[in-house]
Amino acid sequence: MRFPWLILFYLLVPFATLAQNGIISGTIVNSETKKPLPRASVFLSNSSVGSATAEDGKYTLYGVRPGQYTLVVTILGYEQYSKSVLVGNEPIKLNIELAPKPLMLREVVIASSADWKKNYEAFRKDFIGTDLNAKSCFVMNPHILNITYNPTKQVLHADADEFLIVENKALGYRVKYLVNDFKVDHISGIVSREGQQVFEDLPGSEAQKKKWHQKREEAYYGSAMHFYRSLYMDKLAEDGFVVYKYTRYLNPERPSDDVIRRKIKIFRDMGKADSGNYYIGLANMSKYYHENVQKPPYSAFEIFYKSDQPGIYAIHFQNYLYVTYTRRRDDTYDRDLYRPLDMSNFETSVITLSAPYALFDTNGIIVANSPLYEGAWARAKVSDLLPVDYVPDAKY
Repeated sequence: MRFPWLILFYLLVPFATLAQNGIISGTIVNSETKKPLPRASVFLSNSSVGSATAEDGKYTLYGVRPGQYTLVVTILGYEQYSKSVLVGNEPIKLNIELAPKPLMLREVVIASSADWKKNYEAFRKDFIGTDLNAKSCFVMNPHILNITYNPTKQVLHADADEFLIVENKALGYRVKYLVNDFKVDHISGIVSREGQQVFEDLPGSEAQKKKWHQKREEAYYGSAMHFYRSLYMDKLAEDGFVVYKYTRYLNPERPSDDVIRRKIKIFRDMGKADSGNYYIGLANMSKYYHENVQKPPYSAFEIFYKSDQPGIYAIHFQNYLYVTYTRRRDDTYDRDLYRPLDMSNFETSVITLSAPYALFDTNGIIVANSPLYEGAWARAKVSDLLPVDYVPDAKY
């Protein structure tokens, strides 16, 4: 079954390239001098595939699992390069020219060390996470981060000019993350991020690797990646997922985020703390009411569509999608996550589409029109993150 919006696919991913045997190679040069650039980082974003260019600027990426990726090239002093590549039938040969990056003077923000530490702890909470895995995550170079907090808008912002390196000793990965833009809006409750990352296995004993493998399996099963892979393979029920149509309406007693933000600013400027705190209290109210999970659940064919591009699929549904993973309970309190009284507290996520459909690949990764997640998938941070080319054990 197809739907007409997929004719837009070629506009959405105009630079897709095809390959099958898992090899991408080429040469990186300076766009002005045409001289090779050694020691440039070349990697497939969100994967465990990465390398560095040799003295002659050449690179080769081996063993790439089929799917769509973002190829990223970065080196200090040059503009970051990224391109969509679709692994399919033939090797990719991709020669790249990097443009020198003009010297930009960053706006100087004067803050005390206490302010930076407070902002960093807030960043860590929403970037790394707060679960048990997060306690075993160590940021190796936190001071490369540029972090600011706007108390009026209640927005935390962070970025960096080089890799933020996180050692996840729960899952056994070293994650190198280019934080292009990271924002936490405490009024709307939305965390957004723009960046690229590559995974490296940490060294460890056989006993340690066994523990890491177990934790990786726990992180995979029930994840968004697991869900999308199960959807295209028509194995939702077999893999423990039950999905429902979900309807809800905005809570009329809670003002919009823009109104709340504006009122807080007005009352703070006037020095009326009590009035400002009143609107902060309104911000903490649930956004929704009249919520309904409709039964029976969806079948895969009702929300899944094939595209005209091999290995690329689409998900489409009306209103919201209520996704339960029945092999794990979750009693975490979430003010905006509705739980019907006649339904067990299974691990639950809500998907809201940002367009009529979202596109994903065989790796279970969104490649166009990223949706908004609430619930369990929204709480998953770097501490639970796996590379897109991760292959789990066949448990069920």
